[in-house]
Amino acid sequence: MIFLKSLLGDARKTGIFALVIACAISGQSEAAPGQGAIKEKFGAWSYRCDKQPGETTEQCALAQQINAEDRGNSTIGVIIMRPKGSKVGIFRVIAPLNVFLLNGVGLKIDQADIGRNAFFRCFPSGCLADAAIDDKLLDQLTKGKIATLVTYITPYDGLRHQVKLEGLREGYERLH
Repeated sequence: MIFLKSLLGDARKTGIFALVIACAISGQSEAAPGQGAIKEKFGAWSYRCDKQPGETTEQCALAQQINAEDRGNSTIGVIIMRPKGSKVGIFRVIAPLNVFLLNGVGLKIDQADIGRNAFFRCFPSGCLADAAIDDKLLDQLTKGKIATLVTYITPYDGLRHQVKLEGLREGYERLH
């Protein structure tokens, strides 16, 4: 079951922005042009903004970096953004390159299984999986306490990442 369809229409713009944010989260030097400095904090979420080349306004996102529960050396990034002109937000997972792509990423909010989404592209800094944040998913995310994301190293070896949802509603309302 796919928890929501991938958003490939703005993948190029949001992909570049997400990688800038991801590099800023992980401390990689690839994000040299405007690393999306933290402007505010909303609970566990960092509110970061960056201006893309040729754009007059900044694109902002909420970001979190999460270590796997049982393997501290496995880290994923979660980015939530609302692209300019889009009616829905994007819930983006950035996983390491060693992820087993065919299993995608699974999502649970508290104890409710939301489903799985496929990875759609990999870059040197990680592999991306997107989901549209419709009203139903936004309600689940903002009322929940913990989102559990599961990525796989092998077809049967899943890594659980606990995403704290505290502050998400306030942060999401602040996004452009």
